[in-house]
Amino acid sequence: MKNVRVARRYAQALMAIAGERNVVDEVARDLEAIGKLLLASRDLRALVASPVIREGKKKAVFRELWDTRVDRATMAFLLLLAHKQREHLIAEVVEEYQALRDERQGILDAEVRSAVPLSAAQERELRTRLARSTGKNVRVRASVDPALRGGLVVRIGDTVVDASVRRQLERLRELLREDVTNTHA
Repeated sequence: MKNVRVARRYAQALMAIAGERNVVDEVARDLEAIGKLLLASRDLRALVASPVIREGKKKAVFRELWDTRVDRATMAFLLLLAHKQREHLIAEVVEEYQALRDERQGILDAEVRSAVPLSAAQERELRTRLARSTGKNVRVRASVDPALRGGLVVRIGDTVVDASVRRQLERLRELLREDVTNTHA
């Protein structure tokens, strides 16, 4: 939990700098690429996580990997993380920065589980309805969950809308129980 708070503060600082320099999207792309490279390279993750490897060595690796490939603000930020011995937070900072950018642009992520794959038209219609109900742009991340049997479950942040067949049957069962209980009471 503490790392998330620290990562959020660093992401907020980077967002402020990127905003001042008008490079918010460029920095987001840089961080996304850096995050992907971290996921793909066990050696890079080990280097970043190692408290034994000195700051100078880590900075040299960062410069070699990204100096000419990322915005100046991104590079300066990576070097700052190394200097402050916070480079192990890069992955968390990437996530937090992306969340801040989405928030700034009014974008919400909706995780959608459905029994069968959604067609492009169904996904567009769902995105439109969710955007209308939330007042924000919605990014749909759809996945298939055969256990649902039918319908779908939508999660946006802490809000869950369960429109699955299973949930509808549970509601029907509850109504029938209430009806039977009220009839015999």
